[in-house]
Amino acid sequence: MFISRIPLNKARYGARQLIGSPYKLHAAVECSFPPDAVRKNDEGRILWRLDALTNDKGVWLYVVSPEKPDFTHIVEQAGWPMHEEWETKNYAPLLERIAKGQQWHFRLRANPVRKASEDRGRRHRAEGIVGKIQGHVTVDQQMQWLIDRSASHGFRILDNEAGQPDVIVKERHKEQFKRGNAIVTLATAVFEGHLEVTDADLFRGTLCHGVGRAKGFGCGLLTVASETENRAE
Repeated sequence: MFISRIPLNKARYGARQLIGSPYKLHAAVECSFPPDAVRKNDEGRILWRLDALTNDKGVWLYVVSPEKPDFTHIVEQAGWPMHEEWETKNYAPLLERIAKGQQWHFRLRANPVRKASEDRGRRHRAEGIVGKIQGHVTVDQQMQWLIDRSASHGFRILDNEAGQPDVIVKERHKEQFKRGNAIVTLATAVFEGHLEVTDADLFRGTLCHGVGRAKGFGCGLLTVASETENRAE
């Protein structure tokens, strides 16, 4: 497994096109690997996430993948062609370090959703709503979505000094974009906080396979850093 990151130049039209369309960015990430490259296996799959830096200092594209990527085309379209710089590291050393009881700072962009078990609308809907996937839209709902999934993904959210979950829910958006002739709608949120590893094997799987739905559209990639590394960001 490999973890990579590449800076995007928001001053360029091509970068703005990619940043504004998860579908186009998904295609660009896919093209970072040859047609016969492994996209998904028992060890992991291709995951990606856009991170906006504080103080509008830019945007970074993070990618986790079974094979090493080549981002030359993204640099040419959306980066700094005179400085073809991106970082790719072997993910194995970090994965091998994971152990039960460790505490990490984490970041996750996810698509918190539920399958509707009843129609809670005030009006009857002819097409029906039961069984359909609906996005959680409030902070409390999105927070609970993550907490409910933490144990099965090998971690728990730590509490802060006030006894509340030590996680911030931010960058909450309802995104719509075209996928062929269809319109895709996603409710997304960024979670950032502190966790403790409760099952090392499950957590390694989470780092490589992601959390939740819409993984092809920039959701699900959970990354961790020590407090020292986080402050360095």
